[in-house]
Amino acid sequence: MVEININYEGGLRCQNTHGPSAVQVSTDAPVDNNGKGESFSPTDLVATALGSCMATIMGIVAERKGLELEGLNIKVGKHMSTELPRRISKLEVSIEVPLPDDHPARKALEAAALACPVHQSIHPDIEVPILWKWQTT
Repeated sequence: MVEININYEGGLRCQNTHGPSAVQVSTDAPVDNNGKGESFSPTDLVATALGSCMATIMGIVAERKGLELEGLNIKVGKHMSTELPRRISKLEVSIEVPLPDDHPARKALEAAALACPVHQSIHPDIEVPILWKWQTT
């Protein structure tokens, strides 16, 4: 178990501390939900978790196969629902892989991204379209 300590500072802002490392991340409510939008919102962190988890699991597979993935770039576009309850409705993912589109590890890397723990934890009502961009050969 990993413990995260959340301290509400008022003004819709929290200071979040990662127990094992003591690294801190602030969150703030977005402007469209009564906040100042001065930091990641909690739902922004969900989008961030998805992209970074995909990159991490792809990196693990790449290391096992002796591949270099430096330059891998993942962008996640977070969409909120327009109706109540307010929730994430879509996480659009774009993955730019610095390998040729005919690389023999392509299927393994794509499967790794889809198998990441965050992707597996996302509620099925949330759309997660993924656009893969491999280098053309």
